[in-house]
Amino acid sequence: MIIDDQHYDIIIVGTGAGGGTLARKLAPSGKRILLLERGEAMPLEEQNISDVDIFQKQRYHAPEQWYDENGEPFTPQMKYAIGGNTKIYGAALQRMREQDFETVNHQDGTSPEWCLKYSDFEPYYTQAEAMYQVHGQGGVDPTEPPRSAEFAYPAIAHDSTIQPVVEGLTRQGCHPYPLPMSLSLREDDPTGDAEVFGVGPALDFGNVSLKTATQVTGVLTNPSGTAARGVQANINGQPYLFLADIVVLACGAINSAALLLRSANEKHPNGLANRSDQVGRNLMKIQLSSIVQVTAQSNSGKFPRSVGINDYYWGDSQVDYPMGHIQNMGGVLQDAIFAESPPVLSLVTKFMPNFGLKQLATRSIAWWAMTEVLPDPKNRVEVKNGRLYVSFTANNAEAHDRLVYRWLDVLKSVEKDSNLFSRTGLHPRGEVPLSVMAYQCGTCRMGTDPTTSVLDANCRAHDLDNLYVVDSSFMPSSASVGNALTVIANALRVGDHLLERLG
Repeated sequence: MIIDDQHYDIIIVGTGAGGGTLARKLAPSGKRILLLERGEAMPLEEQNISDVDIFQKQRYHAPEQWYDENGEPFTPQMKYAIGGNTKIYGAALQRMREQDFETVNHQDGTSPEWCLKYSDFEPYYTQAEAMYQVHGQGGVDPTEPPRSAEFAYPAIAHDSTIQPVVEGLTRQGCHPYPLPMSLSLREDDPTGDAEVFGVGPALDFGNVSLKTATQVTGVLTNPSGTAARGVQANINGQPYLFLADIVVLACGAINSAALLLRSANEKHPNGLANRSDQVGRNLMKIQLSSIVQVTAQSNSGKFPRSVGINDYYWGDSQVDYPMGHIQNMGGVLQDAIFAESPPVLSLVTKFMPNFGLKQLATRSIAWWAMTEVLPDPKNRVEVKNGRLYVSFTANNAEAHDRLVYRWLDVLKSVEKDSNLFSRTGLHPRGEVPLSVMAYQCGTCRMGTDPTTSVLDANCRAHDLDNLYVVDSSFMPSSASVGNALTVIANALRVGDHLLERLG
């Protein structure tokens, strides 16, 4: 084993929304910071696919196999790269609603209260929006939580394909609002991500270093098991050891949990930070259904996401429990998650047999229906005989179905008053498969009770003094809006704690 001759103040494993943001927050401190990333830089031509090539099988899949609860292998849709999954996310950065931090009753159960509240996150949401150059407009969405500052950048304009639909939604009594979007304003790489706003600026400081193509295989502790000493990693088939005063995991909810489980030792036989037996449990990922409208005229298939609807977030006049969030997908030719939805594509082509894939994509407006999944200890990550197993069954299904059907009714009403759409009456839809890892969270949830949680309120492991987790693992519940902005805000919050700790 090769032992790195540097001793670092902080090692951060992973460079996505959590790790990349934390590195940028800590960089001005002058502390010696080492970023370890399993992937490498993602070429721009890979990031900005806007053609039928996006549907190439497994273009955005990790180079490994995981296993479902039945032992069947699958290849997860994830990207190991500088910036992590933010390199392929849709860049819609939304705040959780104020009530999302409280106990919320759903039809299928209860979403738990957080040990922190919206007010604890609000200043960091504001910082996160500024750092990631989020373009938006406050005061339009009736469910929007209180804000201490307006968006620093104006909302992006709706594409000409979408504008008449927005007007039609308003006539139907909905409250469409400009979807908050991260944009870098760079001509060569316009989408905002953790490489552009986190890792890149952090590396401008001489005290921050980055090692890519480095797969961390374990976290090592001191002999008493009370603190982490460093991490073991594999670089080009060679084992390395990196030592630090503080170790931070930011590998994503599934991989961080797996790394803790793989790091079991004599003092922690069930995995690090797992005295509670909660590491890997309560895996959540938002239920996602795609809904396609067939248009009478063609469009570019490449327009941006720009519309959100929360009229059904907490229910409606007929349903007194939460249903969820709606947003437009943007052009079908640039949505990596939609590319994972072959049932939708096959259904559309069945009714449009003379259409090729590009014709289909340029004659469509697509939407995402998004519903919160509740924590369930049976939904979990496990490591068995060196293999990573993911057991996940979506719950809260009836609420999601109701959201889908509510939205279909709205779309049909809009279409009656518009010549934009085909008169076929078809609205093909489909749910994303297990392989899509979008919005994963919850496997190392934070809380005040070490017997029921993995992390404390500062995202430090209850069982180890200097081990932190700053990806979406910390979240006790998932909400119905994407969690990327919450992860970014939390990394900034934990960053303040670490700066105080380091002095």
